[in-house]
Amino acid sequence: MLHDLNRIYIFDTTLRDGEQVPGCQLTTSEKVEIALRLEALGVDVIEAGFPVSSPGDFQSVVALSKAVTEPIICALTRANKNDIDVAADSLKFAKRPRIHTGIGASDMHIKYKFNSTRKDILQRGVDAVKYAKKYVEDIEFYAEDAGRADNAFLAQMIEAVIAAGATVVNIPDTNGYCLPDQYGAKIKYLMDHVSNIDKAIISVHCHNDLGLATANTIAGIQNGARQAECTINGIGERAGNTSLEEVAMILRTHQTLNKHTQINSKHFYELSGMVSRMMRMPVQPNKAIVGKNAFAHSSGIHQDGVLKHRENYEIINPEDVGIDQSEIILTARSGRHALKHHLERLGYVIDKINLDDVYERFLNIADKKKVIKIDDLLSLMSDATERNYKEGVTVKLLQVMCGDPLIPTSMIKLDVNGTLHEAVSSGNGPVDATIKAINSILGKEIEIKTFNIEAIESGSDDVSKVNMRIKYLDKNYNGYGFSTDIVQASAKAYLDAVNKFI
Repeated sequence: MLHDLNRIYIFDTTLRDGEQVPGCQLTTSEKVEIALRLEALGVDVIEAGFPVSSPGDFQSVVALSKAVTEPIICALTRANKNDIDVAADSLKFAKRPRIHTGIGASDMHIKYKFNSTRKDILQRGVDAVKYAKKYVEDIEFYAEDAGRADNAFLAQMIEAVIAAGATVVNIPDTNGYCLPDQYGAKIKYLMDHVSNIDKAIISVHCHNDLGLATANTIAGIQNGARQAECTINGIGERAGNTSLEEVAMILRTHQTLNKHTQINSKHFYELSGMVSRMMRMPVQPNKAIVGKNAFAHSSGIHQDGVLKHRENYEIINPEDVGIDQSEIILTARSGRHALKHHLERLGYVIDKINLDDVYERFLNIADKKKVIKIDDLLSLMSDATERNYKEGVTVKLLQVMCGDPLIPTSMIKLDVNGTLHEAVSSGNGPVDATIKAINSILGKEIEIKTFNIEAIESGSDDVSKVNMRIKYLDKNYNGYGFSTDIVQASAKAYLDAVNKFI
């Protein structure tokens, strides 16, 4: 792992540190499913669990060791022989095993957690690395609470464990205490003062208690760290860990850092959702990279800027993280450009529409609702009033007779580009009769490809939505109609499609 000095290795601890969140425990099969997705994502190391903590954790490390091929499988221990024995046993099926052992490095932990001395703690750390080295070659050592540790003692500890055989040294900001400049300076101090630092990789493991986990991780990388320990969605104890997706996209976006990973970022959105569902831990809407609002725009100014040139308001292409496209949210703050964008996506030809009139009626609806949904917009357009279209076809009168023993018959009056036309037709049912009456006026060969009726709510007085796809001259057109009367909704849907080509 030492040859590419610009390569940043991604150590994922979603299944160990991330799973320590109360109520977010996973079954072994769920861990295996996530691990396989992490492998597809391209992570370098998967921390599979803390084997000595429970039989379930032990079994999970065994199962992941069998299931995963490419990433290193890592098992956590404390600095004692029993922990290390159990970890080694759990890793016996791993293709690339790593034992992650360590001990507290801050005077706070040394005094109040271990009731010990620096000298004793240093020796225990060295002994743990030497003992683990008997089982596997790849040993990572964590200096817990390194963020608050004395730099000189920390450097002494890191130098000693590297000499004992550690291949990776983890410098955790366990309590999320450091400021980015402090944490970066700590990593730089180790780079400058540990004589054998070139024999190991410095890893950064930052917590988010002050909201600085990602910033501290990047500061560590800027100062010489070459492994970043992260979790999907930034989950973890208390306020969480460094977010894997944030680190990967920062390194990709800021090319001047001259650092790269092997992460296939197109898996982020799907994997984020999987972890959220399995751990029953929702992703906050404004979460960077994978939150539902990360690529959503509701301000009219922002919408106009994004539609003119995406990079006006987006520094990341949503497709790069597995999201199909940006979302333009229609609200009362949306401008004509955003409305035009949505209408075009729905198949409307803007040159045929009286956009100013449609926009005015759109604002009347938007003032009453927080967010305008697609159905609201389709309902607005399906009215097919003369104000919607500069030219086109609108219904002026629709009367239907049906029922046993009557033959379903429809009488319709249409305004076709300003001229009134009237027709009467019968059919297999009221909708069929109405469509035939319309076609007799239009005089065109139009084929209905699909016809779907959907109740918006429930009850006999419910509004129905009709979606109709028609074919004309080898092209398909979608139309939508809304009404408490299914026949009227069908006529609206049919003419909504027709007006897109007439």
